[in-house]
Amino acid sequence: MSVYSTEKLVTEARRLAAEYKKATGKALGISTEIAEFDAASKLNLELCDDRSQGYDAIGKGEREGQRIQIKGRAIFDEQKSGQRIGQLKTEQEWDSVILVLMNEEYEVTEIYEARRAILLEALNEQTSSKRNKRGAMSVAKFKIISDLVWTHNNGLMPTTQQNPTT
Repeated sequence: MSVYSTEKLVTEARRLAAEYKKATGKALGISTEIAEFDAASKLNLELCDDRSQGYDAIGKGEREGQRIQIKGRAIFDEQKSGQRIGQLKTEQEWDSVILVLMNEEYEVTEIYEARRAILLEALNEQTSSKRNKRGAMSVAKFKIISDLVWTHNNGLMPTTQQNPTT
């Protein structure tokens, strides 16, 4: 067991990743780990030890028992279009996908959630694209079809009707 809390380690990882990007112009590949930690702590999720089932966390509280994939994206340039989220595991069982958006300091700015049926429908609408067939989606498209569930300024958002969690 580490002498450091997970929260302290993630805080230091954020700082180092931001400094590395500033120094080299390249991003460290740790946004997923930071996103998972933040989603779990802000949305009352329990991270899974075994991620081979196709989901990263199990919901507690209002998301009790929900199987959730977590995707993270650090946005370094708001003007740059074409930002994409990681591949969705469409062939595996899960209930929703949470997208954690972070700024250039790897601090969470917004968290979105989309239910499986909505995501699969959106991917099927554009089946001509090889990216969509592989479960890839743009951040912009994800934001359109999902619900904003947490913001830096307001914390947890009220549950909406478009994307119920039960």
